[in-house]
Amino acid sequence: MRHGMKHRKLNMDTNARKALFSNLTAAVLTHEQIKVTLPRAKELRTFVDNMITLGKKGNLNNRRQAMAFLRDNEVVQKLFSTLAERYKDRNGGYTRVLKAGMRYGDAAQMAIVELVDRDVNAKGAKDLARVAAEKAAAAEAEKSSGESK
Repeated sequence: MRHGMKHRKLNMDTNARKALFSNLTAAVLTHEQIKVTLPRAKELRTFVDNMITLGKKGNLNNRRQAMAFLRDNEVVQKLFSTLAERYKDRNGGYTRVLKAGMRYGDAAQMAIVELVDRDVNAKGAKDLARVAAEKAAAAEAEKSSGESK
């Protein structure tokens, strides 16, 4: 029987596949746009849309289900506050898959998965904040070393 075999196998065992889609879903919800292979992108849509639907419902059980799947407090917080508010009037179709040519190494078809009505500044925001903090710390250290001389 075919019970519980809804998704593509993608040449991996079940646990690896679940971990892959959990991590990719968290990446899409964090950065709001990622680049993956086309078959993964097409499967990823369902997981991201289901998470946003849980976020829109917003009760404690849905938050626990999202936390069990995503395993990241920051992503769950963003899902239930920012993204739930953004998509409250939209009935599904939260993601878009755009074909992005072929990968150089193995000629795999690539695709960009992005959230509809995404925040353009969300992609790489953590890295920008980290770099700014490092520059500020370096400037502070240089300033304090200059005063002590």
